[in-house]
Amino acid sequence: MEVKARVIAIYLPQYHPIPENDAVWGRGFTEWVNVAQARPLFKGHYQPRIPKDLGFYDLRMPEIREAQAAMAKNAGIEGFMYWQYYFGRNKKLLQMPFEEVLSTGKPNFPFCLGWANHSWQTKTWKRETTLMEGKTMIMEQLYEGENQFIEHFMYNLKAFKDKRYMTIEGKPVFIIWNPMDHSEEISQMIESWKKLSQKYGLEGIYFIGRQYMGDSVQRILNMGFDAVYQERIGNMMNNGDKYTLWYRLRSHAQTRLGIQLGLNKHDFKKKYKLLISDESFKSNVIPTLIAGYDRSPRSGNKAQILYNFTPEAWSLHIDDALNHVLHKDDDHRVIILKSWNEWGESNYLEPDLKYGSTFLDILKDKIIK
Repeated sequence: MEVKARVIAIYLPQYHPIPENDAVWGRGFTEWVNVAQARPLFKGHYQPRIPKDLGFYDLRMPEIREAQAAMAKNAGIEGFMYWQYYFGRNKKLLQMPFEEVLSTGKPNFPFCLGWANHSWQTKTWKRETTLMEGKTMIMEQLYEGENQFIEHFMYNLKAFKDKRYMTIEGKPVFIIWNPMDHSEEISQMIESWKKLSQKYGLEGIYFIGRQYMGDSVQRILNMGFDAVYQERIGNMMNNGDKYTLWYRLRSHAQTRLGIQLGLNKHDFKKKYKLLISDESFKSNVIPTLIAGYDRSPRSGNKAQILYNFTPEAWSLHIDDALNHVLHKDDDHRVIILKSWNEWGESNYLEPDLKYGSTFLDILKDKIIK
């Protein structure tokens, strides 16, 4: 199967109970609870989102992981990027699905890893809060130097050497969610891992940093990253690269005064072009396809909402992403897809009751030659 671009789909390994979530949210909690409780907030608002082919699945079931991989492969997606929640001192969360993928060799579908380097607080999945609210710490992200770098690298070494692991320039791809959080320590980690990769027989590590809102592409590259992927949802909601007065007022009212100034909603079809910038024409800057976004299952009327995410808008968005990468060589013709299954943010490509597999079918038609 020939494809026009290397689509790497972000995969959330969240849908199974863990003791840490049980302790905070109640026994058996997964984010399906929030997904099922979502309600429309305005006329035409598509909520709740109900999964179709796979149902409200549990990622402890290998059959589900196999079905997901088959769907993704059929649509022309090269592989999954599994988020990794590694906190230091060998503390990890939601590691079970990927550890089983690694240990069993199934599904036989390419993958890479991304480090979601942020603390876990109750704000993440607490309804009726913004991203800025919530104070209860579930697990703190630590940065404790060389010993932690070595521990983290050695935990991932088996994955890096797996034949399914995706590479660029012959190097295993590793994505970091927030390069600017403890940027000095992140730079030290990159340097440490490059030395460790040579010691253990790898060509190196191909580090990709996520650029968000006001972060500078060049500053991230200067930290030692090989490439940057642009996540521009905030830019879209902000009407581009400059903060509008309305954006500033809304943000100040919410975060400082606790006042809600209407719904924070934006028309995807009218503004999708803002999701990809001209910087992503560069070989080391990667555009991101956004498979819808609506955080109201988590945040209610305080959510960020992209509405009017239709098959037509999705098709145009894919065309725009392809236009920014088709001139690149095969190895660097990469597009990040956010996301495969982030249902709590209505950010997914898995089939739902309203559209079925329509969005997957469109991607297939656009990506496969």
